[in-house]
Amino acid sequence: MYKKLSKADIYSALYNRQRGEFLTLKELPYPQTFKDMNRAVKRVVEAIKAGEKIALIGDYDVDGVVSTTVIRELFKSIEYDLEWKIPNRFRDGYGISKKIVENLDVDLIITVDNGIAALEAAEVCKDRGIDLIITDHHTVPPIKPEAFAIINQKQSDCKFIYKEICGAQIAWYFSVAIAKELDISLNSKELLGIVSLAIVADIMPLNGINRVMLIAGIEYLKRSKAPFIQALKDVEIVKSNFNSETIAFYIAPLLNSSGRLKEASIASNFLFTSSLDEARSILDELKSLNQERKNIEKDITREAIKQVSTSDSFALVWGSKWSEGVVGIVASKVSEHFKVPAIVLSCKDGVCKGSGRSYGDCDLYNLVSKIKDYCLKFGGHKSAIGLSFEKDKLPIIKSILNIEADRVCTKEFTDNSILGILSLRDIDFELIEILEKFEPYGEGNLKPKFIVTDVEIIDSAEVGVTKEHRRYKFKDSSGKILSAIEFRSKHRFNRGDRVELTYSVGKNEYNGNIYINLYVEDIK
Repeated sequence: MYKKLSKADIYSALYNRQRGEFLTLKELPYPQTFKDMNRAVKRVVEAIKAGEKIALIGDYDVDGVVSTTVIRELFKSIEYDLEWKIPNRFRDGYGISKKIVENLDVDLIITVDNGIAALEAAEVCKDRGIDLIITDHHTVPPIKPEAFAIINQKQSDCKFIYKEICGAQIAWYFSVAIAKELDISLNSKELLGIVSLAIVADIMPLNGINRVMLIAGIEYLKRSKAPFIQALKDVEIVKSNFNSETIAFYIAPLLNSSGRLKEASIASNFLFTSSLDEARSILDELKSLNQERKNIEKDITREAIKQVSTSDSFALVWGSKWSEGVVGIVASKVSEHFKVPAIVLSCKDGVCKGSGRSYGDCDLYNLVSKIKDYCLKFGGHKSAIGLSFEKDKLPIIKSILNIEADRVCTKEFTDNSILGILSLRDIDFELIEILEKFEPYGEGNLKPKFIVTDVEIIDSAEVGVTKEHRRYKFKDSSGKILSAIEFRSKHRFNRGDRVELTYSVGKNEYNGNIYINLYVEDIK
């Protein structure tokens, strides 16, 4: 049972859930607390001084793109040629592979945001006399690759105290340490700006180190003259309200679209370019790709939902013509729709490749580990995984996952982000200021939600290009009227209906004016 809230109640609740999490940049752990950091740094510096050939292998999601760009910026600052590659999702698959290594003529390979499970690629490196430095943040498998150095905070003997960080943060630490060893100037705050994009996009818990790095990064981006951010500020939503939500719902999908449908190098070049004209040109391409992604995703989601039974404890769906590039997004939508963990697969030529997303508190990585012996590839973390397996294994895998999910996961999920009951008449700019004090919101620091009962719908209309969203106006018993938006609306209420809302509060800036707006989570 939720209680009625005052503004003091809200401030106290938000303060208490972040107590002890207010670090400063000066309090960040040193790079040397990572296992193998010193060893890796010295090897890179040695290679640079000896004029050796160095290659960088990234990943095609936002974290991988940002990680790649961070290392590219480092090598640009020292004017050293770097061969770099972000694998193509469709031709190359995920991360460093035997094929990629065999096509490189280099002395040293560095991975970012991948490599911790690349046993075969590491073996090829060893056979060819190539030193391999792996930087990765994903869960460490029982058998690690044999590499010159592995920088991964989840290694049992790593002393870096923060375990839930993204690949771009490790790349940032690595770059800072290399620059210091070379005694060169590196604008680490500028790099934090793009790292902040990865922290949000990779759904890192927004407390501790992630919180302080994200706040610093966003503040830098707000005043940055970098071409990519100047191009983005031509877009109204970015110019008027640049925060973690803007990154999550607008910028991250844009950057991801290139790797989902074409080449992730497009997104890296967008972040890397020193030309505003080029940045604007690439942004137009990203917008086009993102719209195409939305159309494909909508069609596949509709087909995927038809495959799931309401009695399923685990949603496992597949299609022979589904694009590998959007299965992760579709998995999120299927998971949310049925409130169970979900895996969405693209099955072609006898092999199924796909992505999974968790629901609630269910540890998806541990759950899917039960079928890893059936997999050709498997990796990820608690909330998201990637895998591939032979198509004929589908029935047994689906059966095992349903049994295990029924045993260890629960559909009864308490939304801890709901603080209590808040009437419309108590929503004002003083409340907005309180909420802004505890930003950024996201994983680990969820945006507060509230409940209000017995409000009247006085206006309702479909909005958006595809009419999938719904704009409302609500009025409470005091006569207070507020506008609201429900994204991907599932409800069809009429004017005059009296309803109960679950909502969050935000503000919009338009034509120099600031408006309070509600974001509808649920209507009853």
